[in-house]
Amino acid sequence: MNQLLSLVVPVYKEEENIPVFLQTIVPILERHCLQFEVIFTLDPSPDQSEIIIIDSHQKDSRIKCLKFSRRVGQPMAILAGMQYSSGDAVIVMDVDMQDPPELIPSMIEKWNEGFDVVMARRRVREGETWLKLFVTRIGYKMIKKVSDVSIPENTGEFRLMSRRVVNEVVKLKECNGFLRGLVAFVGFRQTTIFFDRPARLHGKSNYNIYLGSLRICFNGIFCFSTYALTLSTQFGFLLAAGSLLFAVLYFILKICGFPFASGNPTIVILVLILGGIQLISIGILGEYIGRIYEEVRERPKFIIDQMWGFK
Repeated sequence: MNQLLSLVVPVYKEEENIPVFLQTIVPILERHCLQFEVIFTLDPSPDQSEIIIIDSHQKDSRIKCLKFSRRVGQPMAILAGMQYSSGDAVIVMDVDMQDPPELIPSMIEKWNEGFDVVMARRRVREGETWLKLFVTRIGYKMIKKVSDVSIPENTGEFRLMSRRVVNEVVKLKECNGFLRGLVAFVGFRQTTIFFDRPARLHGKSNYNIYLGSLRICFNGIFCFSTYALTLSTQFGFLLAAGSLLFAVLYFILKICGFPFASGNPTIVILVLILGGIQLISIGILGEYIGRIYEEVRERPKFIIDQMWGFK
């Protein structure tokens, strides 16, 4: 069967990694695919990333590039590549060699077995601090507990998707770009393969290892569940019940003639607790309202400045 495989590779300041990536990935694709295209989705970079990609395209027309008018970030860059891809299947992966190209044959094999989504699940994550691993682990646990869709733990954006999955994801109008949640929402037949994630090949990650993980966690919770609103309500009822019990207790103690110290510190504690719960509740509402605001504006997810290899 004459199948076309598309690779979507988001890029920002990756001049050292692009040549090594292409030298590794092209032979693998040539051995296991009849046809393929490599789509670099480029946030405007201050380094030589654009020049290297254009030069590669001139040497090999199967290497293509979408350059955005401004930096849109990895999630939107991935969705843009998926939208412009032509393959019967699409693989999303990073250029820093932390997503091993050697897994591609296994992904294609699973796809040929009838799976629409083949996710790469990490067993080991080299080159990451214990704090980053801890934050990531807690984030996945929270998402798994409260999300309305099942998002496997330790899976990133590295995955293969069939054309019908790609079409359905691209049709979704959400602008949060949380790919692993969107793919889980779409459904179809999905499976995972396991791998040990190596350390980054060159340079430093452009991804904030702490705030980025927190942002992913928030997207998983607020974009795919209303549990946080329910939790806020439950806190309110719990606090009200506790306050009522304290009122009854104080009333009984007052009748029994128990002396209260002037400026009772318990009042201060209760006021602080109440204020904290209120601020948390307002913050949760703000997270949802902010996302609603982003969606109703319906601004374009990305704007293409230039493209190479596309008709």
